[in-house]
Amino acid sequence: MIVNRGGGSFDERTAGEFETLFAAAGVEAEVRLVEPERLHDQFVEAASAPGLDAVVAAGGDGTISCAAGTLAGTDRPLGVLSFGTLNHFARDAGLPADLKEAVAAIAGGRTRAVDVAEVNGRVFINNSAVGLYPLMVRAREAQQRQLGRSKRLAMLVASLRALYRFSRRRLTIRLAGGQAPIETPLLFVGNNHYDTQLFALGRRSAIDRGELCLYAPLARGRSHFIALALRSLIGRLDQVRDFVNLDGIEEVEVDSSRKQLAVSTDGETWSLETPLRYRIRPGALRLIVPEKPAP
Repeated sequence: MIVNRGGGSFDERTAGEFETLFAAAGVEAEVRLVEPERLHDQFVEAASAPGLDAVVAAGGDGTISCAAGTLAGTDRPLGVLSFGTLNHFARDAGLPADLKEAVAAIAGGRTRAVDVAEVNGRVFINNSAVGLYPLMVRAREAQQRQLGRSKRLAMLVASLRALYRFSRRRLTIRLAGGQAPIETPLLFVGNNHYDTQLFALGRRSAIDRGELCLYAPLARGRSHFIALALRSLIGRLDQVRDFVNLDGIEEVEVDSSRKQLAVSTDGETWSLETPLRYRIRPGALRLIVPEKPAP
């Protein structure tokens, strides 16, 4: 079990309960408390270590995504204990938020195959974005690091600044042998279908349908973007006029005149070379799940 010490709701006192809870459930667990910068190496080691029945990741979506990137395509199952701020993946996968219930589910050992997606070989479990959102994430991280602000407050400030400095990206979408140019402040690619309303991410009804979704509002400027946001709240968006929305796709390429673009994957930001090549990997991850999904 690999625990992210920097997880959004991690508490050192809770960490002491892990071995006790697993032992009570009949599971022998080796618990490692790991600093965020060492998570990847620890998951790589655990993915191929002999004698393990499973790897458990404890943290937020970024931690789970890091684990999934090393375990996808292998036979080693992933267990999840959610200690993030939002925990989108655990929610959509029907995993329990309660610690004791999550440990019981992991001890049960029931697995199901779920999808992961990737961009230029980088795995993500939830979604990836280009445009305003990666810039907001970078601004949020800078505030947390330099000013000590909470994640929620830092993101609110970053969102307001991004809106003030509104900009669009000129991108080319290539799909199934065809291509089309778009100009958008935000391009979003999801692992399976999301219900989305501009910045508001909804739930996924499934994470195993083997598809990507692509969403991009066609806002011409800041005021138009705000108008789209308000219209989305009352269900008045026009699918043809106001945004690009593609579902049920397996691969898509996003190109730009820039050699690199800021790209977010599961809340982490990277500078990736263009074109960005997105694809779905159906059933690539063995996920430990409860007998009955959490409501």
